[in-house]
Amino acid sequence: MDKKKFFGLMVAAVLGGSITYALVNRNDGSEVAQYQQGDSTERVARPMQVNYSGMVDFRTAASSTVDAVVHVKIRSQQAAYENPIYNFLFGKPSYQEQMPIVASGSGVIISRDGYIVTNNHVIEGADALEVTLDDKRTFTAKVIGADPTTDIALIKIEGDNFPFIPWGDSDKLQVGEWVLAIGNPFNLASTVTAGIVSAKARSINIINKSSAIEAFIQTDAAVNPGNSGGALVNIEGQLVGIITAIASPTGTFSGYSFAVPERIAKKTVSDLMEFGTVQRAFIGISISDVTSDMAQKNKVTILKGVYVNAVTNGGAAQDAGIKAGDVILKVNGVEVNKVSELQEQIGQYRPGQQVNITIMRNNKTQDIMLTLRNIEGGTSLQKAGETTELLGASIRTVTPQTASGLRIKGGVEIVALSDGKFAQAGVKQGFIITSVNRKPIYSVDDLRLILQNTTGGIYLEGVYPNGSISYYAFGI
Repeated sequence: MDKKKFFGLMVAAVLGGSITYALVNRNDGSEVAQYQQGDSTERVARPMQVNYSGMVDFRTAASSTVDAVVHVKIRSQQAAYENPIYNFLFGKPSYQEQMPIVASGSGVIISRDGYIVTNNHVIEGADALEVTLDDKRTFTAKVIGADPTTDIALIKIEGDNFPFIPWGDSDKLQVGEWVLAIGNPFNLASTVTAGIVSAKARSINIINKSSAIEAFIQTDAAVNPGNSGGALVNIEGQLVGIITAIASPTGTFSGYSFAVPERIAKKTVSDLMEFGTVQRAFIGISISDVTSDMAQKNKVTILKGVYVNAVTNGGAAQDAGIKAGDVILKVNGVEVNKVSELQEQIGQYRPGQQVNITIMRNNKTQDIMLTLRNIEGGTSLQKAGETTELLGASIRTVTPQTASGLRIKGGVEIVALSDGKFAQAGVKQGFIITSVNRKPIYSVDDLRLILQNTTGGIYLEGVYPNGSISYYAFGI
């Protein structure tokens, strides 16, 4: 071999070795992330899970989370079909045959001692809950609490050392990021599907509650009936959402699914653990998205933020100096460009907490410190079972157990009566209000909001503890 060929081969070998070394030891877009472990914060490298073929590898995330996603079976009783003609001719029978109903969904273990987060609509109306783990162990679960406004419920099984999924941070989740959906679609246990985050803070008007918070994570991971209450996890195996709904004309997966973001789910779970009920915080404003037509009509010079239509008298916003016509741009430094994004940010806080609101007024930005309030206009927190005074009555939100026993989705119980609108209308102690003016009532907050925004007549529907249904009406 001549010297030129030998020298050429040596150069090629050195160059190839250098390229190989660089490829094997490249950064892969590694970033520094914060993982919460108890009360301590540890900064660790968070590399992308990429295999040698350059494809994203889901195996680590799947294997570390699938054991903590459970199959939730709901058992309840439903009255058999009634024949109205028979009832008219011969009278309603003194008893009704009860038909057992079995439905199912999913849940996510979030602690070693057996706390499980799922959807409110999964456990709604259940007489008994049965939880089956991935290793086929079966437990009876009890309901700790539920919140229809976020569609989140907390249940618990007895035991310890259960596998669980650590919380992630849905605020850091980005559109285009890979996620896994884990659940039990069509009773197919421990099913894992993958997709990307298609959108954030999506409102689809599926939670039909007066004070609902809808700021869903939208993904194209395949989700079907039975996935409800399951886990949405990121590529590191952290819980970033609770799967809740699909957008489908057929009832099965058609392209998009939706999950309650971790920030809302985690706060709801924390409230239910500590208080037995959710602590809702309010700014005290009427708001709308900033659109081109609206901006032109109201002389708004930017097409971002959330427009303040009106401010509640004596509310947190008014006291802090926010005015109608302001445009809210940020909450504690986080940009908000839709009503759902503002609701998502405020939904992370409790009454009494302060938030920094960045607004634009007269083409100038300014920061305003605002103390959030509860529905009554105060800053106190309420525990489950505590009563509130309204229209001459002491009222409280019914427990999930009471609602299940009466076959209702929720309501507000009249605990005591004095002279007032309820007593004057003939309402008796023990009556549970389930709807006002045909709008469903699930909590004291729901009732107060509807009464605050209604003039004229009030039409109540509800049920007494013995199961008898009653109706009342009065004017306000």
